[in-house]
Amino acid sequence: MNWSNIETGWNDYKANAKQQWSKLSDQQLNDTHGKREYLSTKVQEVYALSKDEAERQISDWQSKQMEKPAARS
Repeated sequence: MNWSNIETGWNDYKANAKQQWSKLSDQQLNDTHGKREYLSTKVQEVYALSKDEAERQISDWQSKQMEKPAARS
């Protein structure tokens, strides 16, 4: 999945991100606004990971995300 889809629909993906990185607070996840670089920085800080390892985890998580259906009005 393209990261821009995740960023655009971040509210739909936050719960999955919380499952993946449960040590991140809801506030930290809200504050990312779906920005990959910010998420990477927070994952590095909270889990004491290298930048490469945080990026690997995010890429792995990203590959498992499914396209969310468009909301119907």
